[in-house]
Amino acid sequence: MAPMNDPEKLNADVWQNGRYRSARWLASPNFGPRPAHAQIDLIVLHSISLPPGIYGGRQVQDLFTNQLDWKQHPYFKQIEGLEVSAHFYIQRTGEVWQFVSCDARAWHAGTSQYRGRGNCNDDSIGIELEGLEGDTFEPAQYEALAALCPAIRRHYPIAYIAGHEHIAPGRKADPGPGLDWNLLQKYLGMDDRCFPEGVLQKTAD
Repeated sequence: MAPMNDPEKLNADVWQNGRYRSARWLASPNFGPRPAHAQIDLIVLHSISLPPGIYGGRQVQDLFTNQLDWKQHPYFKQIEGLEVSAHFYIQRTGEVWQFVSCDARAWHAGTSQYRGRGNCNDDSIGIELEGLEGDTFEPAQYEALAALCPAIRRHYPIAYIAGHEHIAPGRKADPGPGLDWNLLQKYLGMDDRCFPEGVLQKTAD
């Protein structure tokens, strides 16, 4: 019998078939298999709100599950027919949703390249933060990241964390300058080399 504090047993209690037990599960049809031997070593952070700047509704969940009513708001005509997903979505309240097993390939990165590799969907885990590109995020969202990201790292060989803007520069600008990377590093305890160049602000000793 495994000891009560056995790390493998604790990890198994947290994850099941790529699903994080502490998240609310809502299955998205927008996913596919990862390539054989994909090394899941990157977390990609995004920001999203639907309509932009409007928080607290169900529109993001509806988008990721292909249930969004395109006639509900004029903005939705711009994205009509879009089929996308992320592994996780963290609301302003800190509530965490999961739409795709982390063992599978979610459709969050698009055309992208990072750490010498393209097609970042193949070997990354996407986390959407409810927010507006360039705006700030809530303490509850950082606290949720402080629990979620270490849990992911214990289960997958994560070596890097970046924003959508870093893997698709010029095409995407989220989550933008409103994300406090220094605070995130403080919460996660990850080395400087794990973060995109230039996002960490150095303070004088």
